[in-house]
Amino acid sequence: MDPRTSAQDVHRCDHCETAIVHSYCDFCHVNLCKPCVVDHISDGYDKHKIVPFQERRSTLIYPNCGKHPQKNCELQCRECGTFVCSSCMASDQHKGHSFVEVTEVYKTKKDIIEKDTKEYENLISPKYEKIVLDLENQLANLDVGYEKLTTTMSKQGEQWHREIDIVINKMKTEISEIKEKHRDILQKHLDEIKQIQSLIKQTLLAIKEIKNSTEVSPTIEYSSKIREVSKLPSKGKVTLPTFIPKPIDREKLYRLFGHITPLSAATEENVLSLNQLNTLVRELLDKPELVATIQTGYTKLRCVTYINDDQIWTSGWNNGIKCFNAYGSLQQTIVTKSREAPFDLAVDVGRDLLYSDEAVGRVNKVKNGRTEELIRLQGWMPLNLCVTCTGDLLVTMYNDDETQSKVVRYSGFTEQQTIQFDDNGKPLFSEKCYIKCITENRNHDICVADWAAGAVVVVNQDGKLRWRYTGHPSVTKNKPFEPWGITRDSQSRILTADGNNHCIHILDQNGQFLRNIDNCDLKNPNGLCVDNNDNLYVCEYNKGNVKKIKYVK
Repeated sequence: MDPRTSAQDVHRCDHCETAIVHSYCDFCHVNLCKPCVVDHISDGYDKHKIVPFQERRSTLIYPNCGKHPQKNCELQCRECGTFVCSSCMASDQHKGHSFVEVTEVYKTKKDIIEKDTKEYENLISPKYEKIVLDLENQLANLDVGYEKLTTTMSKQGEQWHREIDIVINKMKTEISEIKEKHRDILQKHLDEIKQIQSLIKQTLLAIKEIKNSTEVSPTIEYSSKIREVSKLPSKGKVTLPTFIPKPIDREKLYRLFGHITPLSAATEENVLSLNQLNTLVRELLDKPELVATIQTGYTKLRCVTYINDDQIWTSGWNNGIKCFNAYGSLQQTIVTKSREAPFDLAVDVGRDLLYSDEAVGRVNKVKNGRTEELIRLQGWMPLNLCVTCTGDLLVTMYNDDETQSKVVRYSGFTEQQTIQFDDNGKPLFSEKCYIKCITENRNHDICVADWAAGAVVVVNQDGKLRWRYTGHPSVTKNKPFEPWGITRDSQSRILTADGNNHCIHILDQNGQFLRNIDNCDLKNPNGLCVDNNDNLYVCEYNKGNVKKIKYVK
């Protein structure tokens, strides 16, 4: 069979374009037939690497150096995050910097991609398939369920006299209307799930392309989205209404004939663990344990943000932002653009550092060692920061004359939402320029530790007040409750620092006090964060230490 006229996918030589490929140049990345191999290497260039076609692309494709075009970047600067060649290493720009081989970073990212691929294929996608199947089954059985309902009601109607026919018809109309609402709820939920499922399939195709590629840049620039889709949406279980018959009483015909229960659209929450198929409830330890202490060198330590064991960012009342690893070794120091102390730190979905600069009314982003302005405020000063699960940025702020404060949601540079007043028009937060640490819970509640108000203020994602927590008598009997740091864990528990009483309050998502962490020799705790295993990191304001505490089983 002539391969040129058949439906087979035949690779051809890139030089002569007719002969079937036999070899591959792993340096030039071209297909070659046997005769063309000789022509290809005849230029005397000693870097050609001819391999069998089946073994192609075994050599990594390094980025070309922008400053030295004849060289490849085989290293990455730890401080700047940029690719560098051997000549760049000796430049003043990278003086005193440390470097890591690109192959190491490449291998690490490939491992992450491999892990994410398995999670998509083995954990997340099957869960979504199960939800879709369940919703489709509900839709398929919808008519049968409602037919049983109307049959039951008709049997009750047969026992009555002709004068109740109008009542029966009226109730059937109600049933039809509820049925359509039921169908609409299920169909809408199914459409939403399928849309997310489609996005997951697109993401999986994209990362498989990166997985099979040997290009360094897209691999290293890959950012995992597993965490964003790991919390599954509700299954959308909508229960059928029921018909409850009443004894016959002609005088109270309609009321006593029966009634139809409202459509119940209760949801069943699903939380997908990244490490196992079944959701595990991580219970609190009776006695939390101090795991490690990182000495930061700050005299007034205020903020800690965890990315991974190699990147734990900290800041205090000076202009240096320090990055430590989990063993307490200093990895990097960044000086703020304004030379003023940052008010708060956060990390965006791309793992770039964000910091608020209250003194100049800015929120800045540090990317590849360079600081760029993200948000510029007029008439308002930024305080604390939180990056949501959708990648939005929440900023607490106060106005210039310190008469108002609010929470603003940003998507990129654009203001999307303002949270300032309750339903009665009263301020949700204290007015002054005091600390208002903020976090987003897993149910999308926005939680603010309002230091001046002596309260944790929690609103839903629409900005409606849900509850306030003003301390617990067992903890705050000695000194007032003045919450500073705040964070949440994988179980939607809220943790807030009580510096006056040298402890951490643990609340459930509805504001109920669970217990406190008052051991581990904590002194003036403030800034808080948790890692992926729910280990708690606590800033000690005066000591300048970050303490790592295990508080769940």
